[in-house]
Amino acid sequence: MSTLDIRQIGITDLDTDCIVNAANSRLAEGSGVCGAIFAQAGRKKLAEACGAIGGCPTGGAVITPGFDLKAKYIVHTVGPVWHGGKDNEPEALYSCYQESLDRAAENGCKSIGFPLISAGIFGYPKNKAWEVAIKSCNDWMRKHADYDIDIVFAVLDKNILEMGKAVAGLKATGW
Repeated sequence: MSTLDIRQIGITDLDTDCIVNAANSRLAEGSGVCGAIFAQAGRKKLAEACGAIGGCPTGGAVITPGFDLKAKYIVHTVGPVWHGGKDNEPEALYSCYQESLDRAAENGCKSIGFPLISAGIFGYPKNKAWEVAIKSCNDWMRKHADYDIDIVFAVLDKNILEMGKAVAGLKATGW
């Protein structure tokens, strides 16, 4: 049976089969989550692997080895930049989670760690980002009921954690 959880932890500290990088379309090292993943995985090795792929469109996802991370794989997905919600941002964000879960399943992963995609420098409102993230992950688990995967969201901020738990309907105890 698949599960969904939200934890206050750095994404590179998760003990999951794969983690998700909130990438840019060039798959180049960035800041925030992306910078932390490149630093932990090994900048040179990850840059070479991403360079070999070449890029990724908004809403898409590609996969590389995890190199020096605990995770065996890194799924790179490109979230939308927020333009008020009138430029298909919800659909693109929804696709990020679907595509990331597809890449994980195609590679036999039984656990995946997500950041809250697009809710940092891309400016997606955090409450709206949580709504799309939870819906997309729940829809994927329902559609793939025969595939068990543990989905973990890694967030650093307690307020964002509480917001996510509220949207997901998770118990507020034991955080």
